[in-house]
Amino acid sequence: MPSADQSDFFAADEPVPAAAGPGSKPANQPLAARMRPRRLAEVVGQEHILKAGSLLPRLVAQNRFGSLIFYGPPGCGKTSIAEAIAHETQSRFVRVNAVMSNVAELREILTAARRRPEAATILFIDELHRFNKSQQDLLLPDVEEGNVRLIGATTHNPGFYVNPPLLSRSHLFRLEPLATSAVVGVLAQALTDGERGLGARGVTAEGKILSDLAVLCDGDLRRALNALEVLVLGLPEQAAITPAELEVFARERRIRYDADEDEHYDTISAFIKSCRGSDPDAAMYWLAKMLAGGEDPRFIARRLVILASEDVGLADPQALPLTVAAHQACDFIGLPEAEYTLAHATLYIATAPKSNSAKLALGEAHRVLKELPVQTIPSALRSKTGQANKRIGQGQGYAYSHDFPENISGQDYLENPLALYTPKPVGWEAKIADRLARWKELKAQMRKA
Repeated sequence: MPSADQSDFFAADEPVPAAAGPGSKPANQPLAARMRPRRLAEVVGQEHILKAGSLLPRLVAQNRFGSLIFYGPPGCGKTSIAEAIAHETQSRFVRVNAVMSNVAELREILTAARRRPEAATILFIDELHRFNKSQQDLLLPDVEEGNVRLIGATTHNPGFYVNPPLLSRSHLFRLEPLATSAVVGVLAQALTDGERGLGARGVTAEGKILSDLAVLCDGDLRRALNALEVLVLGLPEQAAITPAELEVFARERRIRYDADEDEHYDTISAFIKSCRGSDPDAAMYWLAKMLAGGEDPRFIARRLVILASEDVGLADPQALPLTVAAHQACDFIGLPEAEYTLAHATLYIATAPKSNSAKLALGEAHRVLKELPVQTIPSALRSKTGQANKRIGQGQGYAYSHDFPENISGQDYLENPLALYTPKPVGWEAKIADRLARWKELKAQMRKA
């Protein structure tokens, strides 16, 4: 079984030990593994689920939890929390990586758990989203019967990647990227800890250095600890980490941005809402993040075209042709110069007056079509092309708008007039509102006459 931790399987007549704490881990393991918390109280950050009196600590203290799913970005503590739970509850801890696991391995693990119900097996599945439907379905009976308590860890939205029956049987906890201060605290501890950390080397670092390293690692504690280990091992003992050592990491910094995954959808959502909310600074920030993450510029341009009609609309009619031009420019210019075009279009949309009247009018028209009888096209508006149409009188009585003052004939274009479009009193659309009010007055006068 290549992916399960072999040390987690015990003979039937052996006592079941607590999950091994990080203090017992060999020194050749990565620093991030050696520094793992041994208890929930040692886990940094995630106060929203771990503070005293919260649901998760209470469940663990009473050892009455079922299956758990931890959802959050890399390095935020999902595995650490799982190991701490196993240690505190004296449970048998079996760790599986979903990338390398298979159905045969799962069957063997579940069979062993059924034979030893007293061991209170916790099955920890890292990257749970990588399991296919059949693998997830295989877990259901034993999760339902309590033969194993599943703890799943995933960086992907469980609502999209975890089967609904399995998700409904689990408590879902969302974890957030760690704050810079939390990461700095662990880095400082790792520098001085002589048992599990790097204290034996006597390397020092100012708080500003550790803070800069934490920022470069984007709330990923595992990445920060491993980076610190590389820095320390590359220096002589008793040395100090200086800004020069951080320059390499700064040059090679990678923004966490997974195409076609949560980060992709969340970032474009933030970009759209910033443009809609008329915040050019936020819009430019999210644009830069997408570009740094390798997003397709044509995808961003398409969203700007949609914004031009959905959220700017008639308040600024120039928004649509400008964004269409930006989309075309991205095609024939390409990166990196197309970034200027996207910045141009983004700032235009973010600072333009906003109106969603086109979207609302279309939605209202769809609603009326769905809920009310479909109206017959008035005879005067029908096509009179062809001899047959002329013989039956189609098109007769049509009043040609250009023959009337201000092009208003007073004619109705629906048998039962509807009010679907309501202009907003902003930007260019304010003029449209005035124009429509004038035309309404003209029609009323013509009808009186």
